[in-house]
Amino acid sequence: MLNKSSPTIILVFGLLILSASILSGCGPKAFTQGGYDDPNKVILLDDKFGENDMQLISNKLVDSLVQYDKIEGAKQPPLVMVGKVRNHTSEHIDIKSLTDKIRTALIRSGKFRFADKEARDEIAEEYEYQAGKNVDKSTAKGPGKQVGVGYLITGDVASNVQEVGNDKVIYYKVTLNLTNLETNVIEWSDDKEVRKRYRKRSIGM
Repeated sequence: MLNKSSPTIILVFGLLILSASILSGCGPKAFTQGGYDDPNKVILLDDKFGENDMQLISNKLVDSLVQYDKIEGAKQPPLVMVGKVRNHTSEHIDIKSLTDKIRTALIRSGKFRFADKEARDEIAEEYEYQAGKNVDKSTAKGPGKQVGVGYLITGDVASNVQEVGNDKVIYYKVTLNLTNLETNVIEWSDDKEVRKRYRKRSIGM
């Protein structure tokens, strides 16, 4: 038989179990289940510059540059180098990922060759090493035979944010220029605009 205090004990025990369940639900959480997704599918999880913006912008600019008449009619793919693409927005944008994506697509088109500006220091270091005693002189590579770059790609990333009440509109514009290094003439220029609209919603607990 249960004594008079048994209902109280049962109630307290039940409350302890309920509290433990609530606390475990409020504890730290981790992403433990996932799967592959189509990288071309548009997913807007927040109002920041994201991968979909990068794809839309790079695809449009690459198509425009590949169809530029001087490039289409060139006997040999011009040698190009990526220069500065300046971020004029108020948020962090991975400019290198954007320019890498554009460069990769242009190389795949077969109409461009690229010089690697970022590898210059490493190349100079390798020249010094190959000039030493450890490398066969008949196979050693040295300075003086690099091909001069003909064109430089530069650009700017700009944005404008408008927020009224629960509505927010974000506008991005990426402009790229192709400059002839011999003449300093911008021979091609184009831009891509992206506009996104958001609305605030109450988030329930």
